[in-house]
Amino acid sequence: MFKKLNLVVSIMAAALLFGCSNGNSTSDQTNKKEAAPKEKVELTMSAAASLQNALTDIEKTYEKDHTNIDLKFNFGASGALQQQIKQGAPVDLFFSAAEDKFDELVKEGQIDPKQGVDLVGNELVLIVPKDSTKSIKDFADLSAQADKIALGTPEAVPAGKYAQQTLEKLNIWNQVSSKVVYAKDVRQVLSYVETGNVDAGIVYKTDALISDKVKVVATADPKTHDPIIYPVGVVKDTKHPKEAEEFYKYLQSKAALKVLEQYGFVAE
Repeated sequence: MFKKLNLVVSIMAAALLFGCSNGNSTSDQTNKKEAAPKEKVELTMSAAASLQNALTDIEKTYEKDHTNIDLKFNFGASGALQQQIKQGAPVDLFFSAAEDKFDELVKEGQIDPKQGVDLVGNELVLIVPKDSTKSIKDFADLSAQADKIALGTPEAVPAGKYAQQTLEKLNIWNQVSSKVVYAKDVRQVLSYVETGNVDAGIVYKTDALISDKVKVVATADPKTHDPIIYPVGVVKDTKHPKEAEEFYKYLQSKAALKVLEQYGFVAE
């Protein structure tokens, strides 16, 4: 009788012990699931070179608040970036310095118009080295005073296209075209002027503001060139649509626009 009783007690104790152990295991697994960090997601944005400083600041703030997001930027001329996207480059978002480059991707179905917006604008300025001894005070002085003038390649660099439009509108393009030194993007134009390799350059106001080695001598009349508008949108082939749209919406927030405005951009 006692042997049977001991056997029953042993079985009940073992069952109770197993149950507690199993319950703790389930609880531990639940806690582990709740505590598990979000999967790391790498988002790639192709963006105009003129946005580099502003987006670098935005990146720091965004990644601090979204610890699972790793933002990667591919900066360059909008035309070149557009071609990369058309050829299938793995890009999640596109931030262009020209509407036409962006609109072409929309027309081809690579960017949904519902996930694209004209975000900011910019101005076009004439810059010279800070220690320049040339008497260049305006665009009209380029024909007589400048030996070398840096512009972005018009076919690929929106700032270069706007610059050529301005010089043509002012009727001085034919006089200065032989003096032009073409650059791959606005940052290279800025570098040429900073180092004194050219006498003058035409860049966006935002580029001029980040350098203490150049000075702005003139601002182009907006009527002399196409509107300078920066559209941004989500690329349809993104592998991370949710995260891409979240960052796309963040760029339209007051916090992000404040940073862009600090670098000289104008909210649309």
